[in-house]
Amino acid sequence: MAGALDGIKVIDFGQYVAGPLTGMLLADQGADVIKVDPPGGPRWDTPANATWNRGKRSIVLDLKNPVDLQRARALVKSSDVLIENFRPRVMERIGLGTKTLTDANPKLIYCSMPGFASDDPRSGVPGWEGIIAAASTTMRGPRASETASRPAYTAIPIASSYAAFQSVVSIAMALWVREHGDTGQCIEVPLFDGMFTAIGGQRIINPYPAMPGLGGTWTGQFECKDGRWVMFGSGNTNFRQFVKAAGITSWDKKGLTDRERLFNDPELAAEQERRIIELFKTKTAQQWENLIAKAGSECAVCRTSAEWLKHPHARESKAVIEVNDPKLGTILQPGINPRLDGTPGAVRGPAPALDQHREEILAEIEAGPPPASTDEIRATLRSALKGIKVLDLCIILAGPTCGRTLAEFGASVIKIDNPNRDTTIAFHNSVNRGKRSILLDLKSDEGRDIFWRLLEDTDVVVQNYRKDRISALGLGYEEVRRRKPDIIYASLNAYGHIGPWADRPGHEQFAQATTGMQARFGGDGQPQLQPHAINDYGTGLMGAYGVALALLHRQKTGEGQSLDGALAYTAMTLQSALVQGYDGKTWDEPRGQNALGSSPLHRAYQASDGWVFFGARVVDLPALSQVPGLEGVEKLRGDALEHMLEGRFRHTTVEQWVGKLTRVGIGSHRI
Repeated sequence: MAGALDGIKVIDFGQYVAGPLTGMLLADQGADVIKVDPPGGPRWDTPANATWNRGKRSIVLDLKNPVDLQRARALVKSSDVLIENFRPRVMERIGLGTKTLTDANPKLIYCSMPGFASDDPRSGVPGWEGIIAAASTTMRGPRASETASRPAYTAIPIASSYAAFQSVVSIAMALWVREHGDTGQCIEVPLFDGMFTAIGGQRIINPYPAMPGLGGTWTGQFECKDGRWVMFGSGNTNFRQFVKAAGITSWDKKGLTDRERLFNDPELAAEQERRIIELFKTKTAQQWENLIAKAGSECAVCRTSAEWLKHPHARESKAVIEVNDPKLGTILQPGINPRLDGTPGAVRGPAPALDQHREEILAEIEAGPPPASTDEIRATLRSALKGIKVLDLCIILAGPTCGRTLAEFGASVIKIDNPNRDTTIAFHNSVNRGKRSILLDLKSDEGRDIFWRLLEDTDVVVQNYRKDRISALGLGYEEVRRRKPDIIYASLNAYGHIGPWADRPGHEQFAQATTGMQARFGGDGQPQLQPHAINDYGTGLMGAYGVALALLHRQKTGEGQSLDGALAYTAMTLQSALVQGYDGKTWDEPRGQNALGSSPLHRAYQASDGWVFFGARVVDLPALSQVPGLEGVEKLRGDALEHMLEGRFRHTTVEQWVGKLTRVGIGSHRI
């Protein structure tokens, strides 16, 4: 099916996660992505390559060989986009640096994703996922102190995924600018910097903290009759429905459902907590999920990712799709994210065999690049979205993050809020910066009339209502399109706009619960939330990616369209390193609050004065053995290696270890 990036050629030099995932997100939207691997194949041999390399073409090039290096240059000369995620200056040393390639191809968009920025003192530190997590305090979570006794490692590659999210947004924006006659450009998206979008407002100092709502006293994971857990939360507006459905209206008399009394009476709050724990043990997890959904409140069974892959809504909503892979057979994997209605894109095939397309790609190189465009390159770079007007009808995190991202790229964003909402605008300082604000009651004739007048010169509408709610207001896509046929209309919600859960309410916690994130991070104990609101912020970025793609398509055709994003879609993209379902699959990734890493050479170790994370490969063991205190390490593997490192690390400070490891080129960082 047609994709917004049809006709765009991408050269993907990426390895591990960030680069290949970026290439996948572009390929899903129609780009012709050529995956360039070294002899022997990808540096990380993982089933996830079946996801990240789907729909691409493959060629092996030895970039240390002059002939293959020249072939790589020829490929890039005829391409629109280059992706790489090496350390700064590595590509330059190879002979594929930005100046060399953009001089030869001025319209090239060159996207780099190093671990640390080229102007960061740590730019030479290998950007392993765990090292970025350590550097950004992700291994301690938003509320933990630096002196906390033990970090916790999450198997989800948050930093790499966010670098990919921000890269595809930036690439699409650069293509949009180029479509207006401007030049290509160089983009740098460090993994470390990308993490701060995931961290979001948790590091913002707010002099006016919001009053907690009633939902906060009830929200959490609760064990049920069958030993399974649910994530439950009942906001202030729908709390009464839950009370009635659960048969606990008698609690009203004792004040157990009274917000002010609960916040001001610790003994009453303690009694309420005891009661709700016992309440959830009266039914199975599935019974609670069904009952609470019927009542209009929020609840999700804390499933494993394996369970979610086969869940009816996951399949019907296409959050999970089926691909026939030549190596793994029928495989379940994350679906396309985001979904555009007019240019839906497609997974155009499974991951190719290594070097599968060598002959046809070499033939293309031999034929030479297509004739150069006669269009003048003005080289008048500006804010990408200057002149674009956006109406942002969103609340909480995902939707407003989309609007904020568009504002950061230069759009004029008008934030529309309800003057009658009885709660504060959550995370306002984080997600609404750079916008203008207006209060409109969209349920009133006057409010809708103002909205329609604002729409007259608007390019984009972003909303995150549930499907039934926005239609009830008369502001759904069809109604808006009748008045503004070329409008781009972005809808972001919890579970997507098709499937049995399309109208269910949901927030970050529930996307984490139902897709397996909480169960994995909790391990064998109580499910645990990931350190940050990664699905919310990620969905906002993917919404902005969809808007940029739709703008690019509109520039070429004049056509507007709707697009669909969801926390559940993003949860699958974030877990793309882990969620391949096929016969013989082993779910052996790090789990639980005691996880410290993914292997003895990629994990946290306790030093004499704190914790340090270090990352290395097996081929780095000879260099590691040259570090004072680690002599003989190259002879060990597995548990023996891990036990030896645990013992050695304890006798030296974090600062000393970081210094010694850095001197031999091994990545490490204080946690």
